[in-house]
Amino acid sequence: MHRAPYANGDQQRAWEKAYQDHRQKVQNAQPLVDTRAPPTFSHLHLKLKRLKLEEERLSIINRDNRLLLEKVASAMRNSREIRVYTRRQDNKNFTEHTKKTKSYWKESQMHNRGTEHKDGRVTGLRMRISGTSS
Repeated sequence: MHRAPYANGDQQRAWEKAYQDHRQKVQNAQPLVDTRAPPTFSHLHLKLKRLKLEEERLSIINRDNRLLLEKVASAMRNSREIRVYTRRQDNKNFTEHTKKTKSYWKESQMHNRGTEHKDGRVTGLRMRISGTSS
């Protein structure tokens, strides 16, 4: 045990008792520093306004998707009916258009290749390659 600086026995016992009480308090002392996480408030983490806006946005997207789907389905139904009645007419128009396009293409190819006229003039690509002028 620790030696007290007192000469009197009563003082020494009083000092030892106080010292033992001090040691007991130190032994039973609890930490004073709060190491727990701070309290979390649900209204700060749960953003109700953001959830509401997101829900509204998704409902608008779903509505638009449904309307588009209805329009596409309607167009598909109507286009089948139209194709059944006008297939022969469409083929006739397509054939005429193809013939016109082919004749135009042949004309433009002849013009681009160049042509030699009866009087000896050369026009078009042959003229550019040979270096002759008209």
